Amino acid sequence: MSDSRLKILLVDDDQSILDILADLMPIFGHDFDKAVNGEEAVKKLKEEVFDIVLTDMIMPKMDGMELLKHIKANYPNIKVMVVTGYDRAFTYTDVIKAGASDFISKPFNIDELEAKINRLAREIELVSQLELLSISDSLTDLYNRRYFDSKIFEEVRRGHRQGHDVYLAVIDVDNLKVINDKQGHPAGDKILKAVGEIIKRCIRKNVDWPFRYGGDEFCVILTQVSREQAFITTERFIQSFNEMNLSLSGLSIGLAQFIRSQDRDWTDDIANLVKRADMALYKAKNTGRNRVVLDNNHHE
Repeated sequence: MSDSRLKILLVDDDQSILDILADLMPIFGHDFDKAVNGEEAVKKLKEEVFDIVLTDMIMPKMDGMELLKHIKANYPNIKVMVVTGYDRAFTYTDVIKAGASDFISKPFNIDELEAKINRLAREIELVSQLELLSISDSLTDLYNRRYFDSKIFEEVRRGHRQGHDVYLAVIDVDNLKVINDKQGHPAGDKILKAVGEIIKRCIRKNVDWPFRYGGDEFCVILTQVSREQAFITTERFIQSFNEMNLSLSGLSIGLAQFIRSQDRDWTDDIANLVKRADMALYKAKNTGRNRVVLDNNHHE
């Protein structure tokens, strides 16, 4: 695994066991934090992000079964491994039914513990890869339309909360149908891939968000930008594309600023943003193509 370092929360009221587990985690290659009972673990879960919780079952205040049920209800993606003694009050079936990912008995074998944690780490990595595949466009390696619908909602709300402007750029590859008809779809696909690369190169990673919206259309959510910066970024897309010297093609771009209205809900305002960006795109196409048109409806 390329990035297999996990954050593990160790929960046990026996300090000697907690110390042993704390010594082992760096050896296994993982970060950790500790809690002496379920109640303390609940507080830690609110404060930090964990991949795995390794918990004892018999503890004062809040036992392992209560903690397990709390984690499954509130943090369904966290893997829980239950550690219990020979006098166990809970069976393997009990804890698996309650949502535990694995189970190990005290006194535990160190190699067995490491093997079980490594198995959970592989599961976490696999889920992460599958999630990425589900939100990615396979041709361009940008995010897909499905992810756009949730990401735009997240970013406009964040921008509104933090006082940042958010812009949406809708990008259309000019004459792609003509290129597909004359040169074949592989030629068109090559252009789409190139556009994806250009967009990624011109934006800020994890600040701006690029998508293949469908067919020959792309869009980019530009966050924490001024009107001028948004315009310059989209102009850069066109400039970079023109440097490829594709005589038949260019990029037409519509750019619009998100506007939060008091009398409409968020989904209506997002629909309005997409509509205004689309209208600006059509204007770009109708006034000569290969240009950016900025929607005039904006906050000063």
